[in-house]
Amino acid sequence: MLRTNAGLPDPDLHPEAYAGVLPRRLAAWVIDMAISAVLAAMALPFTLFLGIFVFPAMVMAVGLAYRAATIALLSATPGMVLMGLHLRDRHGARLSPADALWHSAGYTVSMLVQPLQLVSVAMMALGRRHQGLTDQLLGTAMVDRCMR
Repeated sequence: MLRTNAGLPDPDLHPEAYAGVLPRRLAAWVIDMAISAVLAAMALPFTLFLGIFVFPAMVMAVGLAYRAATIALLSATPGMVLMGLHLRDRHGARLSPADALWHSAGYTVSMLVQPLQLVSVAMMALGRRHQGLTDQLLGTAMVDRCMR
């Protein structure tokens, strides 16, 4: 893998690592939200269907567990895998289970506090590495899967 000394590919030296990441990240998010919603819907019978009254909260809780587990195992969610993306830490390595949990928790908080999510989306759109707020705080980045 081509890496800079910092671990993550330098966007100036290796623009292919970040080429098309933003639209694919959006598509991955849509896929993962759909999977989280389906999993939450499958859990409704276990709540005697009372979960329907707090369904958005169920989707967020299921999404947190889903993201943390899949990122810990694959350094990507299934949506990210389908879109040819994966998360890397500041050293260019796969995320550890603890980092996966922190990343998932940061994402969940930003979804619950919409101004944070707006800042995160703006950071992704404007940044050289297309990192969101949680990515910046943890030193992670989403890169093309070819940059293993």
